[in-house]
Amino acid sequence: MTTNSSQIKPHPSWDSEEKSVFSSGIFFSARQAIRRHATGGNVLIAATVLALVAANIPGINSHYFEFWNQEVRLQLGDFNFFSHNGHPMSLLAFINDALMAIFFFTIGLEIKREILVGELSSFKQALLPIVGAIGGMVVPVLLYYLLAKGTDYADGAAIPMATDIAFSLGVLAMLGKRVPLSLKIFLTTLAVVDDIGGIIVIAAFYSTHIELSLLIYAALLFGLLLLGSVFRIKSKIFYLGIGGIIWFLFLNSGIHPTIAGVLVAFSVPATPVFAPKKYIKIIRRSISHFKGDDDDTELEKRTILDKEQMNWLKEVESASDKVISPLQDLEDSLHPIVNFFIVPLFAFANAGIFLLDMEPSSIFEGISLAIITALVAGKFLGILSFSWLAVKLGLAPMPAHSNWHMMASVSMLGGIGFTVSLFIATLTFSGSDAAQAALLAHSKLGIVAGSLIAGTAAFIWLHITMPKGVAPDADED
Repeated sequence: MTTNSSQIKPHPSWDSEEKSVFSSGIFFSARQAIRRHATGGNVLIAATVLALVAANIPGINSHYFEFWNQEVRLQLGDFNFFSHNGHPMSLLAFINDALMAIFFFTIGLEIKREILVGELSSFKQALLPIVGAIGGMVVPVLLYYLLAKGTDYADGAAIPMATDIAFSLGVLAMLGKRVPLSLKIFLTTLAVVDDIGGIIVIAAFYSTHIELSLLIYAALLFGLLLLGSVFRIKSKIFYLGIGGIIWFLFLNSGIHPTIAGVLVAFSVPATPVFAPKKYIKIIRRSISHFKGDDDDTELEKRTILDKEQMNWLKEVESASDKVISPLQDLEDSLHPIVNFFIVPLFAFANAGIFLLDMEPSSIFEGISLAIITALVAGKFLGILSFSWLAVKLGLAPMPAHSNWHMMASVSMLGGIGFTVSLFIATLTFSGSDAAQAALLAHSKLGIVAGSLIAGTAAFIWLHITMPKGVAPDADED
């Protein structure tokens, strides 16, 4: 990471107006991010239900499962960019390895922003969700391992680690303004830390045979991106273009390609071309041309601006683009694509479980039971107990306007481990034999059932115990 927090914090020389613009921008970005995740959760739920329906309707389900085996090519001559070890990627592999790399790229951008100016920028503010997230990763993994020890699915211990931020914030959104903003921020930060844990697990345990030469090329290109950040190259095409090549090298090197997305995100600059002070001066100068009485009269008469007025407004537009850092611009641009297309498409492709040949009792045995128990009980106990210890030991304060009923409910919400849990399950049981396919199907069933139980229980608990009326720090529309 080439940018430190001091680079994008308010400068001591800024006046009160500039600091106000900066501070309001941070809070606006945080609230917009929460809204995006909450809204995306509704689309994710719809995609999951549609996948389950399509996978179980006779006559349609065969087309549904066969559709994902189609080859995907982006070819120039004999070179196919979407190829793995010389073989074209299937549509399912393209979604899981290419589109999900974009998903993890946005997670990387979000993590960097949180470290620089968000909840993770202050150790005191971040400590409670960090401690809660650690508990929410350690306890479910241990609980799963105890239930799966000695079985053929013991390798799936990382599946219940993650918290799905879109689903969990979607549940909170159903309660409207009764939920304190501080509680939403706690849950969002906890999910971000969970994502960091998931990224580490994917990098450490889901690599295959390593092609060292390709990794060396990728490392050199990553060094070029870091140099670009040091020398203040702000072109997003520069980072995305070289990032795409790094992704291809990772794909064929044995390191999971989604890790490339995270690394490239860390190299994207978080400093704008224009500092807020310069930006304010530019727009003041440009707008001042419209302040005369004569201009007011003319503007009321005409609907089309003259060339000079167009140039003034273009100067404002150009300055507005340059006061937003490449990191924030990319995060803001990619979030709608990720939330409303990539993640729902991933869910639609991966959540389809053929249930008609499963015994209903199978959900309460084997890997399904281990995942459900780890998600529902493990996440709840891990997040709540570790958070309780942190508060009681005086290490961190409770989120503002919250109580232990709310914290317990949010801990239960942590058991919604949908997207990343599904992703880790597909990596764990990726074999083509029938036994691996059965384990994958039952793990998906456990993830869906566990997430549903955790989300429903958390919503009921919150609805009953949450104070009526608007929370003191409720998010504004």
